[in-house]
Amino acid sequence: MVRKLTLALALALGGAVAAPVFAQAPAPAAASAQEAPTQIVQAIADQLSKAVEGHQKELQADPDKMIAVIDDVFLPHFDIDYASILVLGQNASKATPAQRERFAKAFYNSITHRYAEGLVNYTRGRVKVLPTTGDMNDKRTIVRTQVMLDDGKSVSVDYAFRKSRSGDWKAFDVIIEGISYVTNYRNQVDAEIKKEGLDKLTTDLETQGAKAIDTLSKEGGQGK
Repeated sequence: MVRKLTLALALALGGAVAAPVFAQAPAPAAASAQEAPTQIVQAIADQLSKAVEGHQKELQADPDKMIAVIDDVFLPHFDIDYASILVLGQNASKATPAQRERFAKAFYNSITHRYAEGLVNYTRGRVKVLPTTGDMNDKRTIVRTQVMLDDGKSVSVDYAFRKSRSGDWKAFDVIIEGISYVTNYRNQVDAEIKKEGLDKLTTDLETQGAKAIDTLSKEGGQGK
C-alpha cells in the first residue's frame, strides 16, 4: 500500500498513545525543556535513520530489536498519560486505573508490532520538517512534515504537541492527510467497547496482537 511507510511512521503516536507510563524511557528533563517541537521531530527522524540504516537485515531477522528501536527513539517524546486517555475517550472515566493500564500496555504492544515492519525500511531524508508558521502557542502547537514514499509522492504528516507540567514538549497525536490517529482509534475502540466491553477488547489485544489491530482498522474503515 502506498501509505505503508506513513502509517509506520504514525506508529510514533498511533502506538505510543496507548503506551503505559512504565513503558516510557524518560528523557532528561532539562534537555527536553529546551527543545522546541520542531527540533524534537527532526531529532526523531535523525535518530531513527541512524538506528536503522545498515541494520535492516538484522532488524528484519529479529523484530524485537526493531521494537526496542521504536521504544528508544519515540517514547521519550510522547505524553503517554494524556494520549492514552484521549484514545479511550469517555471510556477512560468509566475504567479503573488497573483497566486503563492493562489496556494501554496491550494496545501499545499490538500496534507497535503491527507497524514495526514498515519502519525497517526507513532511510535518511524520508521526513522533511517544515518551518513553523505564525506564533507558537505556549501550551500547544502543530509540527508539520512531508514524508516521502517509495513511489516519490509526498504525504502530509502533522504532529500535535502540548507542554507538560514540567515544561517540556510532548507529542500526543499524529494527523496524516487530515486524519487524526487519536480520533481514528478512539472511534474504533469506543465501538468495540460498546459491543464487547473494555476487558474483552483488552484480552483480544493481548492474545491476538496485531490481528486485533487489523480487525479494529477494518471495522473502522481507516488505518488500512
